Amino acid sequence: MSKIVFRESEYELVPSIQDKTLRINLNKDIYGSFAEIGAGQETARHFFRAGGASGTIAKAMSAYDKSFSDAIYGTENDGRYVTESRLRKMLSHETNLLEERIDKSQNPDYLFFTYANTVATIDFSKRYKGHGWLGIKFQLEPNQKVYNEIILHVRFKQNEARLQQETCGIVGVNLIYGAFYKHYEPKKLLKYLYDHIDKDTLEIDMINFSGPHFEQVDNRLMSLQLIKNNMTEAVMFGPDGNNLLPAALLYKKNILALRGSFRPVTRLNIDMLNKSSEIFMTEEKVNQKNTEVIFEITLDNLKAHGDIDEKDFIARADLLSSLGHTVMISKFQEYYKLVEYFHKYTKNRIGLTMGLNNLIDVFDDKYYRHLSGGILEAFGKLFFKNVKVYLYPMKDPKTGAILNSDNIKVHPRMKDLYKFFKHNGKVKDIEDFDEKNLDIFSREILQKIADNQPGWEEMLPEGIADIIKEKNLFINIKVSEEIFPWKNILSYEFKNLIRVILSSDFIDYMTNDSISINYKGCTMKSIVFFPHELFRTPYAIGIN
Repeated sequence: MSKIVFRESEYELVPSIQDKTLRINLNKDIYGSFAEIGAGQETARHFFRAGGASGTIAKAMSAYDKSFSDAIYGTENDGRYVTESRLRKMLSHETNLLEERIDKSQNPDYLFFTYANTVATIDFSKRYKGHGWLGIKFQLEPNQKVYNEIILHVRFKQNEARLQQETCGIVGVNLIYGAFYKHYEPKKLLKYLYDHIDKDTLEIDMINFSGPHFEQVDNRLMSLQLIKNNMTEAVMFGPDGNNLLPAALLYKKNILALRGSFRPVTRLNIDMLNKSSEIFMTEEKVNQKNTEVIFEITLDNLKAHGDIDEKDFIARADLLSSLGHTVMISKFQEYYKLVEYFHKYTKNRIGLTMGLNNLIDVFDDKYYRHLSGGILEAFGKLFFKNVKVYLYPMKDPKTGAILNSDNIKVHPRMKDLYKFFKHNGKVKDIEDFDEKNLDIFSREILQKIADNQPGWEEMLPEGIADIIKEKNLFINIKVSEEIFPWKNILSYEFKNLIRVILSSDFIDYMTNDSISINYKGCTMKSIVFFPHELFRTPYAIGIN
């Protein structure tokens, strides 16, 4: 083998759009219909141009006129046309016609499929960027009664309708090709949707797999892949585990969000949400019917201890889903970005439930140095006219005193800024709280679960402990690494108290003012400044 080949990096050859369509056209068993609304016949056009389409395409149509479309597919309750409901009606209708009109006895090996999309491209004023629903309903076995289904939602970022139409056509080809030839690798199928498309031109913010060949696919993990692959900024899924379109769920809604790790979800988390929800519902123009309550987890939180552990993620999701809650995964490390995202879909009231330590972080200007306007720019977005923070108190670890918005300690430079928002009603205390919850810490619960210690059950909402035991969740967590993530230690500025159990086995050497610790081959030098007596036996070390 030549040196050139030997040193060559591993890569994957991506078939061209023409190669993909031609491969499908030349497959004598793949046969189906195209129904495209709002972006022309762009997907079908690629198949027609590739050659050999007569053996693949049963029908290609576009019911552009709304009245004509309603006559074929029926009307929608909300009167809209670019919706998931409309797409599903299109897929079902065209599939039924295919089965009625094509005699499979004469073509026993046929694999039927129906591809459909309903798309709204950018308007003349360039105000609405354009979006659409795409889906395919297909067989992978000739006698398959229940069809497989892949449905996704896209947002276009180009500023020209023609370009959006062309992009839609390419995505459609990638989807059909992936359904037949990459269905056994759903994660890779997601990436292949962007073949020959720049990620800056298209956002995929929801996808759902269903059918007999996707029974083992967890759609929540597919949502996670969308975030990991930078296909979108945020994803949501409901208690049933199916992915939800954020735009549809949040549209013109009041929103109350609680951010956390929920590892696991505790009584403290539930009390925070319930008590803040009670206050939120008393706000003007807020009621249960037009309000969405969301548990939000950031991608940074999921990555806090290295690569994302999918089992750990699903464990958290299962617990939240069992309580009947909607979960959101986002890339928004700062709160103002989360609020900005919500404002894309609603102008109604937004509530953020947070603990006192989180609010202290919000008023730390180091998180906003990348902004030209610094913390003032961030706060202009965060504390918009309809945004409030509902503050859950905490207990001072030294004195045991209850800390709230009145005695919170922010940086001296931020005191006046904090007073401004406090006096203008942007920060509201949760007063009717359970003081026992202030002693609940998820990391301590994790350690007890891992060590098989009793006493953690009562710290969790009813039924959660049973699920953890039944499914053996969190039992393989390396608690020492969880509590003290060495690989991240240098990037953390030690503002908050970290407690870690250290034994003398970890100590390489000590001087009068510093210590060198070696943990699993990772050496940390001069990180603490404590008297030597603290290290003679295991102790909880406070690092500032």
